[in-house]
Amino acid sequence: MSKVNTIGRKESWKSFLSSSVARFELIGGSVLVAILLGAMPFFFNSIEKRPGIRLNDWVLDQIPAHNVSFLIFAIIWGMGALALVRAAKRPGMYVTFVWAYSFIILVRFCTISMIKLDPPAGLINLVDPITGLFYGGNVITKDLFFSGHTATLFLIFLTLQKKTDRIIGLIAVIAVGILLLVQHVHYTLDVIVAPIAVYPIFKLVKAMLGDHSPANERK
Repeated sequence: MSKVNTIGRKESWKSFLSSSVARFELIGGSVLVAILLGAMPFFFNSIEKRPGIRLNDWVLDQIPAHNVSFLIFAIIWGMGALALVRAAKRPGMYVTFVWAYSFIILVRFCTISMIKLDPPAGLINLVDPITGLFYGGNVITKDLFFSGHTATLFLIFLTLQKKTDRIIGLIAVIAVGILLLVQHVHYTLDVIVAPIAVYPIFKLVKAMLGDHSPANERK
């Protein structure tokens, strides 16, 4: 890491934190997302116990199920690492992400509660030691409508600023969406709806944060 980059990063955060509004948004967003992540194991364990319906999915019927967990999480955590590196230089990117991600969690709590689904036929359990913490260490199969993995990657794509990063991010979204179907973890509808649901949430958060959103930071 170069000295210039280190100084630039410190200056970015110093300038950002000089605003009391920015400090509130940073702390408030961090606390909110921490609370919601802490609530997720209880929520997912409760929805796993309820009965649901199984959808007819023509697309899944055409795809033989295969275990591609390693590829899915390699892409997800790779994009997460890229986002962390970029956010280290852009505090507004971090703030926008945590607020938008918090809203996404809340919306998913609502949609999953209202739309009671059983997992697709041929499901191969998707197990990851890191994300498994948010499921209380249990295998959850009814975390369906809409896809949290696709939603999170699409949010990362939206928050990234560099053209090359955004191209990589878009490819990651498409790749993981397809791989989730290959593993029969989600219905096609779950994957398609995720970006559609995330985009207005992202725009709402950008409007809410105003000048602190990453799009308004100095490049």
